[in-house]
Amino acid sequence: MGNGVRPSRTLNKRSSWGSLLCTRQETIPVSHALLQDIKFFELLLLMDQELATQTRADGCPCGGILHQANYPRKPRGCLDAVRPNYTSRFSFCCSACRKRSTSTSVRFLGRRVYLGLAVVLMTARRAGPSSTIMRLSQGLAIPIRTLQRWRLWWRDQFPQTGFWQAACARFMPSVEMPLLPASLLERFSGAADEPLLRLLVFLSPITVGHPVTLREGR
Repeated sequence: MGNGVRPSRTLNKRSSWGSLLCTRQETIPVSHALLQDIKFFELLLLMDQELATQTRADGCPCGGILHQANYPRKPRGCLDAVRPNYTSRFSFCCSACRKRSTSTSVRFLGRRVYLGLAVVLMTARRAGPSSTIMRLSQGLAIPIRTLQRWRLWWRDQFPQTGFWQAACARFMPSVEMPLLPASLLERFSGAADEPLLRLLVFLSPITVGHPVTLREGR
């Protein structure tokens, strides 16, 4: 998975991801500039590499060796400068049973063609569409109807997932469901881009298997 990007020392410490939650409600400003921040995209790539390395190290339940067999992706909502490093989803195939083992991801939200970063940030404002959102949606070629579908998913489908049913009790007071994902983002601590990064890590379990149905608006 070489791509010329060196992992940072912070990312090599997986234990630093452990304490992600901020149980008290905080007001976290949403920075849509991250959608145009090359360094943030590179950071997400590095984290996915670490997740893939761990998946490979865990091996297949049957005891077979995992060989790299990435899924091709055609990402939307991605900067042209980093697109070459976002055209595959890290996955492995067992040499014995031939079953797939796909690592969790902070870049991709399930099978959506748009990156998870875009899905979260473009729907994280409490108010309706703003001039900033309109400009970004045009620049990233995200139709307004797609944004509407994302908001419906956060409001109606995400709360019903097994993932959220198991995780929601970790938040006190309860997350305001009609205000997702902004109300969830507010519960993660840190400065600058850290709350968003922690939220993407938190959501990573829904990026594998079939715990939730993700339908992409086109």
